[in-house]
Amino acid sequence: MKKQRIVLASVLKPVNDTRMFEKIGKSLSNNPDYEIFILGYPSKHPPNEPRITFIPHPNFVRLSLERVLTPLRILKKIHQVKPEALVVNSHELLIVAVLYRIFFGARIIYDVQENYWRNILWTNAFTPVLKHLVAVWVRGKEIVLSRFFHLFILAEKGFEKEMNFFRNKSIVLENKSILPKGFMKRKSIGGIKLLFSGTISESTGVFEAIKLANALHKHDQTVILHIIGYCSLSSTLEFVKKAIADKPFISLTGGDKLVPHNEILEQISNSDFGIIYYPSSPHTENKIPTKLYEYLSAQLPILIQNYTPWVALCQPYSAAIPIDFTSPLQVSTLLQEMKQTHFYMAVPTDVLWSSEEEKLHQAMENVLT
Repeated sequence: MKKQRIVLASVLKPVNDTRMFEKIGKSLSNNPDYEIFILGYPSKHPPNEPRITFIPHPNFVRLSLERVLTPLRILKKIHQVKPEALVVNSHELLIVAVLYRIFFGARIIYDVQENYWRNILWTNAFTPVLKHLVAVWVRGKEIVLSRFFHLFILAEKGFEKEMNFFRNKSIVLENKSILPKGFMKRKSIGGIKLLFSGTISESTGVFEAIKLANALHKHDQTVILHIIGYCSLSSTLEFVKKAIADKPFISLTGGDKLVPHNEILEQISNSDFGIIYYPSSPHTENKIPTKLYEYLSAQLPILIQNYTPWVALCQPYSAAIPIDFTSPLQVSTLLQEMKQTHFYMAVPTDVLWSSEEEKLHQAMENVLT
């Protein structure tokens, strides 16, 4: 029997993206009836997965004519593959997906990873005037084109109440953790190593993490902080570099470069505490950070924002110390709590991607049949 071809396509996500490749792509490739293709940004560390065909598009600068032309090039590649199902994870490929459905009859799926409306309005990626125009254009595309899509995959439960264009055709597949075989959380030898991982931006709390590390280090010289991840705004990255320039106890990996997921997991394995804090904003209020699932699954103790939904996830396992990042910090008390608390008295459950896989397989089967 002929295998059904499924294409996962992105403009900015690399071909080895954690969600597109490691989670959705690899999960679907376990079905012998599917043939999986991933189209995405080129990676310096191409994945080795014989059951998946990787098609990187040409490299480009984020704000360039090449980026504008990339969706058309992706459409050409999709036509060459001729898939039965097409999964896109960016608003930039919505028109591409709809055109492909109209002309070639493929089933199309939108993997909704961001609420672009809120992201554009509440971050500094665009000027105040331009951000409203861009937000209206993007949300307008999503609403008008939603009628053509067979399924919406939501990366956050909160999207169900934030957006209303899904037309009762959605499932939630959260960004839960995926750990490699043999992963081990190593015991620290001397000192306290803090970790800030993932997207580096003002809205993910990188500057609060630096302030926290600085305050702790003043009381305990063994405290160090490692920042690892990608920063899409060069201006933010420059502020981060200036903020840590005179702090040898704070190091940075990535910044202007994408960091392979295995390197982030290595840092999680070697750290003593992960820091999770998002400054209050409408575009992050309903999010569960992917790194929260990663830290829980790795049994990494967490210094976490005192935000009820996040704290509730951690409480059953004694996984975190809640902190009010907006109030003056009692550093000596926090350090004592960090050193004396017995973390992970129970093993976290329902934090791994494996709990989402069956929903993915069932949804894809329903779409294709």
